[in-house]
Amino acid sequence: MRQAVEYLPRRAAGLIEEALSDTRVVIINGARQSGKSTLADRCLGDRPDAVKRYLDDPRTRASAAADPIAFLDAPGTMLIDEVQRVPELWLAIKNIVDRDPRPGRFLLTGSARLLSLSELSDALPGRSETLELFPLSQGEILGTPEGFIDAAFAEGARLRTAPSDLRRRDYMAIAARGGYPEAVRRINPRRRAQFFKSYLDDIMSRDVHQVADIQRSSDMRRLVSTLAAQSGGLLNYSRLSSDLGVPVTTVREYIGLLEVVYLIRLIPAWSANATARAIATPKLVFNDSGLAAHLLSGITNDATTGGLIETFVLGELARQLAWSQTMTRLLHYRDRDGYEVDVILEDNAGRIVAIEVKAAETVRTDDFRALRILQRRLGARFHAGFVLYCGDQQLPFGDGLSCVPINALWTTSQPDLAAGQS
Repeated sequence: MRQAVEYLPRRAAGLIEEALSDTRVVIINGARQSGKSTLADRCLGDRPDAVKRYLDDPRTRASAAADPIAFLDAPGTMLIDEVQRVPELWLAIKNIVDRDPRPGRFLLTGSARLLSLSELSDALPGRSETLELFPLSQGEILGTPEGFIDAAFAEGARLRTAPSDLRRRDYMAIAARGGYPEAVRRINPRRRAQFFKSYLDDIMSRDVHQVADIQRSSDMRRLVSTLAAQSGGLLNYSRLSSDLGVPVTTVREYIGLLEVVYLIRLIPAWSANATARAIATPKLVFNDSGLAAHLLSGITNDATTGGLIETFVLGELARQLAWSQTMTRLLHYRDRDGYEVDVILEDNAGRIVAIEVKAAETVRTDDFRALRILQRRLGARFHAGFVLYCGDQQLPFGDGLSCVPINALWTTSQPDLAAGQS
């Protein structure tokens, strides 16, 4: 049985158990080394008649490919780890759950966005639920509450946070560590750097080639390094094409592949009728700030520092969306006049919580300029605006606006939303 060293409880565990109680096929998707196998194993630890299959074992993989139906025969829940390695299993799973609709039949894990792969094009609508597992959040690492998003929507600018003893250098160190469990365990910076190097080598040599035929892997590697310096910025395919000397079509294809293997994430642009001047360009961020920091080793300037802090904050918010009770979308905003807001959180009612990220220990009135413009344009839809910064305390900056230490993301308790409903 596989056991993790110094296992840190994952917030996704409860979500997986809930899904298994009413859904036939539950899929845990996520980056390599984010802890999917360990989490899946633990979720099934006490289930009677559970069967666990790991497709990184060549013999197990050969058995699955040779006779998928017999391979999938099990009385209880079957865990299939790295299911994308044997695409032949997909239709066999569909056939089984169509004939036997009991919930919790299969728990699948994969290191790529499974339904993006051409071999797995026949999805399971109504039969499956997919949960994305990111690298560890700060709250998971430290064992602290992570209720910022729910509190922001429940309390708005009245949200209260505790003073922080963290400063910019501390946030840079936290961001550079990242959240991959193995990177978190490695205290020695040189050994952590070796992990990131090996991780990238595996992604380039195995995962990317598993989902596409890449003719020039050197171009892909140069693209990854270039994207690290631009993480947190708007995605400009034409500029990347010019900088790398690679056709725009190739750049688009490669960025799509890097999304499939969970190396990067595209944050969609937000717009509404009230902000007709908004542009539709997505923002690109690395899924793990530690990996981006590794690629930026030796490159230190205000742009890369700001980009790394923003990448870290966006990563924490993306993780928190998975377990927040408030159904929220993560977006960004920029208009043709050059005003931009780093993060737009929009709930199902259309309320907006807008966030600016500053890699500074002090905040000025000008740092709220874009938030105030958006506030005027949206009126009642604008619920609250925050500047997350590297300073020590929360301060008000006008009606509905305040600055908040970045660590409020993982130290703010989740409010009792049921008690607050009228």
